[in-house]
Amino acid sequence: MSRENYLFTSESVSEGHPDKVSDRISDCIVDKFLAADPQSRVAVETLTTTNRVVLAGEVRGPESITKDVMEEAARSAVRDIGYEQDGFHWKNMAVEVHVHEQSTDIAMGVDASGNKDEGAGDQGIMFGYATNETESLMPATLDISHKILKSMAGERHASDVKELGPDSKSQVTLRYENGKPVRATSVVVSTQHSADTSQARVRDIVLPHIKKILPEGWMPADEELYINPTGQFIIGGPDGDAGLTGRKIIVDTYGGAAQHGGGAFSGKDPTKVDRSAAYVTRYLAKNVVAAGLADRCTIQLAYAIGVSKPLSLYVDFHQTGHVDPAKLERVLGTVMDLSPRGIREHLGLNKPIYERTAAYGHFGRDPEADGGFSWEKLDLVNALKAEF
Repeated sequence: MSRENYLFTSESVSEGHPDKVSDRISDCIVDKFLAADPQSRVAVETLTTTNRVVLAGEVRGPESITKDVMEEAARSAVRDIGYEQDGFHWKNMAVEVHVHEQSTDIAMGVDASGNKDEGAGDQGIMFGYATNETESLMPATLDISHKILKSMAGERHASDVKELGPDSKSQVTLRYENGKPVRATSVVVSTQHSADTSQARVRDIVLPHIKKILPEGWMPADEELYINPTGQFIIGGPDGDAGLTGRKIIVDTYGGAAQHGGGAFSGKDPTKVDRSAAYVTRYLAKNVVAAGLADRCTIQLAYAIGVSKPLSLYVDFHQTGHVDPAKLERVLGTVMDLSPRGIREHLGLNKPIYERTAAYGHFGRDPEADGGFSWEKLDLVNALKAEF
């Protein structure tokens, strides 16, 4: 039996967090290749540390995307985040590019040929989730954590006041009653700041963002507001802690409120089902909840490298369903093609739309006119309702 009354916590990290810097650079490289050739294959990892960025991975794409282009893309991403510090500066950092051609063995399994459809770029399991506890159909703890940091970043980019740095983290704990969030019991925000900025000033800057994002009446007691609890956060970003692509997968997805598959998203083109199938499971789960078939929904897909059809599809309503999950499992395979090619074409994933996903979550965002966040659309709702 599921619990109805409990505390639950999720965290988020800003675009300036070392791991998110790495994610953004990797996704910037993906966008460069897809803009030049939508059929490019990309798997690029990024390491960031004190004034150094290292790119490594495998690609298959146009020769116009040279090592120099990749280096410039990395510098551009770091500049846009806002790093102009002694220990990490977009202009002064060393950039190493160790990117080579994709393995022919992998290409042979993925490429379509003869009667063989395009196969999955790897084996693995992917999960998607949706819940009706927020308008975005995302867990409230993560939704609020993301929005606090995004609000702070917006002010930092728009203002001439540079007291806060790019690196920050948030953590929100909510009390759930009868399975629904009712208030915050604690909020943690740690943010990088300049050496001459007092902790009292940091609190004055951060507190309005927390108050703006939390719903009316949800503010925790003052003693449960933890703003820079270490007392100082001057050295931040990759200068303070090395960053790696794909190390914040719970932040990227559902804040721990749902299961996660084995793979990260950033740095991968959409033939990699780690990315595309995770997007489509969110798309399906979101449409299921929006159609009123359940209050919460988790969907799992499984694939084998080189095989076009999913090996399994599983639906869990967490005891909140209003229809037969076994029937829904059969229906989902009919409302869209769940092969890797079918997913990419249905969601329009062969586009340079990935750099923007690298911070503040891959899910719970608004679909964009150029195809960004297409997996957040609700265009299957009527088809699902019709089936039931």
